[in-house]
Amino acid sequence: MPALRLFGRKWLAASDDLVFPCVFEICFRIVWLGLISCVTSTYWNVTEECGEDALPVRIYLVGTIVLISVNIVLLVILVNRSAQGSITEVHKRRLVAPLLVIKILLILPETGLNVLGTMWAFCGTFECKSNDKVSRTVIEAIVLFNWVVFALIIFGLAIVFDPLGSAKYKNGRDTNDNGPTESAIHRKVSKLWFRRFRWAFCCLRRDEFGHEAFTQVASLLSALFRGTDLVPSDIVAGCVLLRVRQKRETREMRRIRMLNDDGPRYSTDITRVFATSPAWMTIKNARHFLRFALAAYGWPMVCYLNCCTGPYRLVPKMTCCACFRRKPQIIIDDNCCLCHLAGVRHTSRLRSEDVLHASFKNHVFELPFCIMADHSTKSIVIAIRGSLSMRDVFTDLVANAERFDAPGMPPESHAHRGMVAGVDCMLKRLREGNILERICATFPDYTLVLTGHSLGAGVSILLAAKLRSRFPDLRVYAFATPAGLLSREAARFTESFAFTIGVGDDFVMRLGVDSIENLRTSVIETIRACKLPKWRIMLNGFGYALFGVPSRDLETTWHDVTEITKKAGQSPLLSGERPIQTVATAEGGLLSSEISLRRFAKTRLYTGGRILHIVRRKKTELEKKSNSGGPTYEMRWATAEDFTELKVMPRMLLDHLPDNVFKTLTTILEDQKTHNGSVLSLQEI
Repeated sequence: MPALRLFGRKWLAASDDLVFPCVFEICFRIVWLGLISCVTSTYWNVTEECGEDALPVRIYLVGTIVLISVNIVLLVILVNRSAQGSITEVHKRRLVAPLLVIKILLILPETGLNVLGTMWAFCGTFECKSNDKVSRTVIEAIVLFNWVVFALIIFGLAIVFDPLGSAKYKNGRDTNDNGPTESAIHRKVSKLWFRRFRWAFCCLRRDEFGHEAFTQVASLLSALFRGTDLVPSDIVAGCVLLRVRQKRETREMRRIRMLNDDGPRYSTDITRVFATSPAWMTIKNARHFLRFALAAYGWPMVCYLNCCTGPYRLVPKMTCCACFRRKPQIIIDDNCCLCHLAGVRHTSRLRSEDVLHASFKNHVFELPFCIMADHSTKSIVIAIRGSLSMRDVFTDLVANAERFDAPGMPPESHAHRGMVAGVDCMLKRLREGNILERICATFPDYTLVLTGHSLGAGVSILLAAKLRSRFPDLRVYAFATPAGLLSREAARFTESFAFTIGVGDDFVMRLGVDSIENLRTSVIETIRACKLPKWRIMLNGFGYALFGVPSRDLETTWHDVTEITKKAGQSPLLSGERPIQTVATAEGGLLSSEISLRRFAKTRLYTGGRILHIVRRKKTELEKKSNSGGPTYEMRWATAEDFTELKVMPRMLLDHLPDNVFKTLTTILEDQKTHNGSVLSLQEI
């Protein structure tokens, strides 16, 4: 950091990114040098009998030894220079660029020598062969390996090539006051991302809304890091540092709360937690309907939960050669053997006649969903699938705010654009055959329940808001609902009919455009405050992943721990921007109005529903000494503002997985039964 300037342009690499690649190459070059030296000692006497062909062979052998030796010396110097200073101390690595130019120029004589070696080893141009088979094999291997190295160098240059790194963009500024979407550079980067998407995801181009999704996501990615001079390795190192920073802040906050005796109150007493909630909002009901949300994933979920026996479990519920039979009209876009339907039946534990409608059609903005009759609770369940394909990912990433109107919804409400489009597609599907009206006429005494996980949870809440005028008693059980779903007043409106459950450090419940932009700023501030070189940060990151963050690193990582909060935003990594002044607002904002001008998110979106946050309970010292049990989890009613900060935590992905949410709810019910002295099986729940 900043990006390396070489040959008059900027590259997607920094001067401190060369430590590990150079060390790796040094190891190979040393082995290479040893082998060629042994071959030279064997071949030197042989070349005396080769006549005129001896000279080019000797030139190849001696030249290769000299160039390898020079390369090793140069690589050692590069490692030494690249390892100097912290990420922002670029002046300590000022010699890296000229040394790298010399290293690249050495490829030319190496290529010439390798051509000479190829002519000798493979083409038979020079008649100078040894009877030693090992020596011949080593020469051939070295020549081939040389070509592989050259190919890897070309590939590496292509990877770090920045299409916008030429000098004409070097001093570019965003002079337009209309924000990032009006910048010429922003438009250029957006077009670049758009072309990448069209090439990498060509199968999505046939979708009706594929072009729109590509355009929206390209605009988002272009806006996120525009105006900064970060390279990919800086972002990785920043996330590692952010984990250390957040752990330190958590420790300090815990100390303050212990002294002041305040902070969030988690409880293991389910009766106390749910004392003021509606009767239908219970852990037991949530676990029951989560099974339907899992069922919406179809056969992939069955195979995921049962890695070895998944296909075996699906076979009894599959319809063999269904493509040659008359398919039921209620099933749309399933495969030949109706594997998705088999997965739905297996996971939901329902009969085939209880699956009233199932659409497995998956396009951008169009999500698979199932409508099932749950006779045990007298419910018509609409289960919407979460993210499982690249089409779903693009639906997630079309994350800017769009006007959202629904009966009873507060005026000027906004919602996640991709999910709003998903709701529109689903309503269109439901209206085609008056599906809901016919089903509700068949089961007039049943309650409408919507459920989903992740993307499916967000769409469930928005769809419920649209349907609530026709079905006033409907309920929503949402799991791991994304943070960037609804504007604040609209989110409050959904608390009366939507029950949202989040577990631990689930990153999706904190994931929105606004939180990502705040994460960007936090990464820049954290990098500026760190005193460690990047190679050390990367090594520490591997250690943190395996063994956690040691307490000593919470203090020794920084120049001055107070810099993180006192001088936030005065970062050399924000090219062309005035210093960011950290401000404290009701929403916990990190950025001032100056940098807000170039924020992609103009409206802050929150997660919807009444939120129950479940965390793993820390055992007391007495429980640790006696090795006794106690409830595994504790919980509290949270607010949407509690999930506006994206945190880098070890379990941020695991806590999001639907099977982990299901296991968590199961464990809570088991602990409750154990606490109450009951021995009933959970299979009866």
